[in-house]
Amino acid sequence: MLKAIQIRGCVTLRCWSLKQSLSFISISSSFNSKPFSSFSPIPYPSIDSSTPRPRRLRFTPFHASSSPPPPPLLHSAVVGCLIDHDNKVLLCKRNIQPSHGLWTLPAGYLEIGESAVEGAIRETREEANADVEVISPFAQLDIPLIGQTYMIFLAKLKTPHFSPGPESSECQLFPVDEIPINSLSFSSMVVTLSLYVEDVKAGKPKFHYGIINKRPGTSPSDIHAYTLDHHMHL
Repeated sequence: MLKAIQIRGCVTLRCWSLKQSLSFISISSSFNSKPFSSFSPIPYPSIDSSTPRPRRLRFTPFHASSSPPPPPLLHSAVVGCLIDHDNKVLLCKRNIQPSHGLWTLPAGYLEIGESAVEGAIRETREEANADVEVISPFAQLDIPLIGQTYMIFLAKLKTPHFSPGPESSECQLFPVDEIPINSLSFSSMVVTLSLYVEDVKAGKPKFHYGIINKRPGTSPSDIHAYTLDHHMHL
């Protein structure tokens, strides 16, 4: 077995022991007594100007983009009540933008911590100061262009009392044949009330689902630039 390897001569390489990592090989050196600092460094070979120099690689440092990341896409639910009282429908005239001065069902955004029914009842109380009892779901309408889903419930008044809330300038009961279709606030209201009028005339309420595809670039108050697609009813 190889026990030791000796390297003799005046060289600038200093040997060391590898006993810690290789127990079966011991490398020892027998340099002159001259201290290590007195050895001459190994000269680098001279490079002639005509000798091609190795190409240096250049790395472009990475810079993080200063632009903020795009906001997450949001999808919101709007809930409300279609209130039938003595064969009339309760509508509120909006006192806020968008669609200020136009008629709408009492409806608004669903809040965290409440169900769709609870939100619809709350919105009706806030916009029409009316206490209602929800009877059944009436319509779910998706509007992909603006990331909204409308959930409208059929409801009835617990008492015949109502009045405008802070976001309404007026509340009024309209007979089915006198609903101001051309003065409604949003296309979702036009679709909901048009479907309701059809159901009343047919004598049988239904549950409706559909997708309102609005024309890109139209304003929220444009109630005609849309199509109702994938309409289903039960």
